[in-house]
Amino acid sequence: MESNQTKIGIKSWAEEDRPREKLSGQGRRALTDAELIAILIGSGSRNETAVELSKRILHHYENDLNKLGKASIAELSKFKGIGEAKAISIIAALEIGRRRNDTDSPDPEHIGSSRDAYNIMKRHFIDLKHEEFWIMLTTRSSKMIAKELISRGGLSETAVDAKIIFGMALQHQASNIFLFHNHPSGNLSPSHQDIYLTKKLAEAGKLLDIRILDHLIITDKGFYSLADEAHF
Repeated sequence: MESNQTKIGIKSWAEEDRPREKLSGQGRRALTDAELIAILIGSGSRNETAVELSKRILHHYENDLNKLGKASIAELSKFKGIGEAKAISIIAALEIGRRRNDTDSPDPEHIGSSRDAYNIMKRHFIDLKHEEFWIMLTTRSSKMIAKELISRGGLSETAVDAKIIFGMALQHQASNIFLFHNHPSGNLSPSHQDIYLTKKLAEAGKLLDIRILDHLIITDKGFYSLADEAHF
C-alpha cells in the first residue's frame, strides 16, 4: 500500500530533480510544466520523484494543461502519490493561471458585436463540465450594466426561467439582454430548444421594451451567435 512507502522530500532529490533550486537559479521560464507541478506536489515516493509523478500525470492528459485544468479532485486523487491536498494544490494553481489570463484583456466599454460579448463572457465557461446559463445586461447605448448567472444544470441542459431574466433586467433598468449558455460536449450547433427559447424570450421582451440582442452558445473552442445566424 502507498502508506507504507517512504516519501522523498525535495532536498533528497538529485540536483537535476530540484525544480525549486532551478527556478531560483535560472528563473521560472527555465522550468518545464512537469517541474512546475512538482513544486506544487512537493514530494514523491520511494519509487518515483515528484517530477516523475508530474510527468506521468501530464502524459495522462496528453501534456495539455487545458485538459489537466478540467480535472476534478477525485480524478487527480486516483494517481498513486496524489492525495486530496495535492490535488487541490494543482487545481488551485491552474485556476490562478486562468484568472490571470482573464485580467489580460479588459472588458470593452461598449458591446458592439457578438465577438465583444463572447470576449467578456468566455472566462465564465472555461473548463465547465456542466451547463450554465448567464445573461449580460446593457444600456440602450450597449454599455454593460451587469452579468448574472441564471441557472446551473447537468451535462446537457439547464432550466431557464423567463421571470428571473426579465426581473433582473427590470431591477437593473436594462434596455438590452445578451443570453449565454455553454455546451460541455463541445458541439456549437444550437438545439431546437435553444432556438425556441431565444424566440420566446425575444417576444416576451417586446412587451417590456427590453431587447434580446443575441444568444451565444459557448464551448472551449469558440462560440455560435444565434443573432449572427439569423435564428430570431
